[in-house]
Amino acid sequence: MSKLWGGRFSKAIDPLVEKFTKSIHFDYKLAKYDVLGSIAHVQILKKSGQLKAAEAAKLISGLNTIYATIVAGSFKWDKAAEDIHTNIQNLLEKKVGNLVLKLHTARSRNDQVIFATRLFCKLELPKLISQISDLINVFSKIAAKNKDVIIPGFTHLQHAQPVYLKDFFGAYIQMLGRDKNRLSQIAKNISLTMGSGALAGTPIAAKNYQLKSSEYLKGKVDYDSSFNIQPPTNSLDNVSNRDFIIEIIGSISIMAMHLSRLAEDLIIYSTNEFDFIEIDESFCTGSSLMPQKKNPDVLELIRGLSGRLNGNFVNVVTMMKGLPLTYNRDMQLDKEPLFDSIATVSKELKVLTGLIKTLNVNKSIIAVHLTDESLYATDLVYYLVNKGIPFKEAHTIMGHLVKYSNDHHRLIQSMSEEELKKLSSKFVKKEILKLFDPKVSVESKKSVKRS
Repeated sequence: MSKLWGGRFSKAIDPLVEKFTKSIHFDYKLAKYDVLGSIAHVQILKKSGQLKAAEAAKLISGLNTIYATIVAGSFKWDKAAEDIHTNIQNLLEKKVGNLVLKLHTARSRNDQVIFATRLFCKLELPKLISQISDLINVFSKIAAKNKDVIIPGFTHLQHAQPVYLKDFFGAYIQMLGRDKNRLSQIAKNISLTMGSGALAGTPIAAKNYQLKSSEYLKGKVDYDSSFNIQPPTNSLDNVSNRDFIIEIIGSISIMAMHLSRLAEDLIIYSTNEFDFIEIDESFCTGSSLMPQKKNPDVLELIRGLSGRLNGNFVNVVTMMKGLPLTYNRDMQLDKEPLFDSIATVSKELKVLTGLIKTLNVNKSIIAVHLTDESLYATDLVYYLVNKGIPFKEAHTIMGHLVKYSNDHHRLIQSMSEEELKKLSSKFVKKEILKLFDPKVSVESKKSVKRS
């Protein structure tokens, strides 16, 4: 099995080292992007006079054949290869013979791998962004369908004030919108460069590293001008920069936290104790012992996977901490967390989109919860404020009224006006009775600019 390095070594690599340093078992996912990068590199070698037109055409033909097998799903990565770059070089050698020896001219795996990884991210992130949009759209639809439904809002997981269910869903739309914007900006900021070599640049003039995206991507993937290749402005930083990977998995970690919070809310709201919602059976599992169980395992796994996705971020940012310039083999360890984060959150987004789409809202059960008088205590404070009582004093009065209600097991609405006036002369029973209405409560809040 041919390697991309050698000559200086007189001994065969120890099998333990061979196995320990391999990356083919995870970087095979870069196969398509490595081939596209090689096609671009051939074009650059041709422009610079390092390859004749016929040689470039033969290499590109061979690379296109390999690319076709990858797209078709018939590509089989070689477990014996050191990495995917070596694997593809060896396959190409079988197709073009010794001409393949010219392919690595003015090229280092340091530059090769960072280009392939950047291209992977630029092509994969839009798919993730589209899945976020799908989930946002589903949230928007269920919010519109239940636009008049009011639920108890919570702080500290205790009844606080009535809120619209559409605003509950809207909160997650806001979170997902920020996630989407973060990833969109990261994708936009990823620039594609070639010409760093191992770290110091190459003898090829910078102008030859200016390559339009159509020259290496046409007919293969969707692209725009942001896929144009440029020479690096600093070759040392270019081969050692992993900021974009940290930004991606960091943003995914934040999104995983959002999805975990959503999962927890839906788990709680689907319990018998709350029963605000019902999760469709097709998104639940059962118990091997208890026949009555209908478990929200999907949501529990999403909640649990946030730990792994947070770990991926900590993994890479810690790995990069303290690394000297420029490339170090430690950086090989950025791929698995990156691939895992994108694949995992993609699955979460897909399954949540289906789950939310089939969610059922138990309006009659919610209505019972809304009879809790404590939900309207703040509205009664504002009632007293509007009667001219300072807020702090009004707050204290209502605190006394709630305590009196609890101590005497009396609903405020059942109290006589005489009882109410013992706490404040401003209370008029027929006026406050109107305030124990979820619609009145939510509509009295004017500060929120709703669409």
